Amino acid sequence: MKTLSLKLDDSVFTDTEQVITQIKKSRNRYINEALDFYNKVQKRKLLASKLEKESKLVKEDSLQVLHEFEAIGDED
Repeated sequence: MKTLSLKLDDSVFTDTEQVITQIKKSRNRYINEALDFYNKVQKRKLLASKLEKESKLVKEDSLQVLHEFEAIGDED
């Protein structure tokens, strides 16, 4: 486990303290779980962005293949 020192905005700290008091969870555990969740969200956003970018790269080719398949279907 790594030790980390960080500075929080006063409002974030106050909100965090109120929440962890109510849910009876240590600050360390709460922040670990919050960062884990946030990392997962960001990874999904990065993956979605990559997929969108790659989809744009193959868009024209995909449309051409689709038209070719439609033309084959029209011949039958």
